[in-house]
Amino acid sequence: MAEERRISKHYLLASDFDHTLSFNDSGVVLSELLGIEGFQAKIAEISRKNFIQQGGELSYLLLHDPEYKQVRSHHLVEVGKKIRLKANIRLVSHLLNSLDGYRFSLYVISAAPEEVIQSALEGIVPPENIYGTKLRYNDQGEICGIDRVCAGFGKVAVLDELQSGLKLGRDQVVYIGDGSSDIHVMLHVNRYDGLTIAVSEAKYISQIAKRTVLSEDALSVLVPILEELAGWQSPRIRALFEAHGFTVQEWDKVKTDWLTIEPMASMDSPMVTQ
Repeated sequence: MAEERRISKHYLLASDFDHTLSFNDSGVVLSELLGIEGFQAKIAEISRKNFIQQGGELSYLLLHDPEYKQVRSHHLVEVGKKIRLKANIRLVSHLLNSLDGYRFSLYVISAAPEEVIQSALEGIVPPENIYGTKLRYNDQGEICGIDRVCAGFGKVAVLDELQSGLKLGRDQVVYIGDGSSDIHVMLHVNRYDGLTIAVSEAKYISQIAKRTVLSEDALSVLVPILEELAGWQSPRIRALFEAHGFTVQEWDKVKTDWLTIEPMASMDSPMVTQ
């Protein structure tokens, strides 16, 4: 009970997987494993047609593309073992939960197959805290259906379910993502005054996220969390890193402006002088 009284602020910390906790795309690694070429072209064509939610393209291929009919669950587990993860993922929740008065419950919500994420994060994130695309298999081990795709608005549905189950306010949510499949969920979190963090400079996601942080180390997300939620200044944040054996060697804060500048259609305007 003393511990319950000490914790005054509890947050749901939800993260995407591909390119957020990892450097690899699950679909690329799977295609390389099976010797299938043209994965990016297939994804681009599916995205261009806009008949599935962004982020769910791999799920579509697994269910409908003849070349991916050979995929079995053991292939997805093997892919997870080949995924290159960002450093210090395990320490993120450990350091956050070491803060006096704070508690963070870490979950992963991703369009990647659940088997891939669970395999990649084995021993780091409990499997019950991982929500990926849930595939259905027939008696021969073939993928025959999909029970859940955590892409687009599907991520919103999972996040709301978790937030409700943890009995947290909507402003007690932190979401971390990197791309277009995170747009819906980030807009949703922003609407209720939660914290959204982009870990890439992808045009649309960096414009929507409240903060953007770029690093190859997962511990980097602590910076906006500590600044925005705990009100810490940079010297105190650096001291926390150093107390746990890490040094912040470079920390540049910049504002990015996205511009496209083109010449006017006609150069005959009186405003143009020779």
